[in-house]
Amino acid sequence: MTDETKKHGPDAAAAENTAEAVASALQDAANQGAAEAPAAAEPDPIEVLKAENNELRDRFLRLAAEMDNLRRRTDRDVKDAKSYAVAGFARDMLAVSDNLRRALDAVPTEMRAAADAALTTLLEGVELTERSMLSALERHGIKKIEAEGQKFDPHFHQAMFEIPNADVPNNTVVQVVQAGYTIGERVLRPAMVGVAKGGPRSEATAAEQAGEKNA
Repeated sequence: MTDETKKHGPDAAAAENTAEAVASALQDAANQGAAEAPAAAEPDPIEVLKAENNELRDRFLRLAAEMDNLRRRTDRDVKDAKSYAVAGFARDMLAVSDNLRRALDAVPTEMRAAADAALTTLLEGVELTERSMLSALERHGIKKIEAEGQKFDPHFHQAMFEIPNADVPNNTVVQVVQAGYTIGERVLRPAMVGVAKGGPRSEATAAEQAGEKNA
C-alpha cells in the first residue's frame, strides 16, 4: 500500500467522519446549554435608586459635618483674633506702665510729703497717666494678676527668689517684683514674685500630699 493510498484510504475517511461527529455533538451541547441557561437578571430600578439615594445622603451628611467644623474653627479663630490681636501692643504698653511706676517709686515718701506744688503736680500727672493706661488696657481684656498672698502657681507666677518666713505657709507669694497680667484666658505676662520658704504647709498642700500617699 502506497503512501497516497494510506492518506486517502478508508481509515482516513473514518477518522474524518469521527471528528465531524464529535464537533457536531459539542456544538449541539453548547447550543442546548445556552438555551437552558436562564437569562441574566435585570437590575431592579428601585434598588438602584435606593443605593444612589443612600450614597448621596452619606455624602451630604459628611459635607454638613465638615462645614459645621469649619464654621466652629472660623468662629474660634475670629474670637481669638479679636481677643489676642493686641497682645504684642499690650506688652509694650505694660513696659511703659512699668517705667511710670518706677519713676513714682523712685521718689521717697518724705520727699513727697515735703514736695512743692510743681513736684506734687508732676507726680499726680504721672500717677494719672499710669491709671489711665491700665484702665485702657483693662477695657481690652488685660487684667492684673493679684499674686501677693496667693499660693505660688507656675502658670501665673515666676519665682525670682525665696524669702525665709515661718509666719506664712511655704510657697506663698510674699513679694511682687513685677506685676503680671492676663489677656482673656491667657497669661500675657507672669508675675515675678518672691515666695516664702520654711513656713507651715498650707492646707491645700497637705491635702495633696495626703492624697498622693493614699493613692
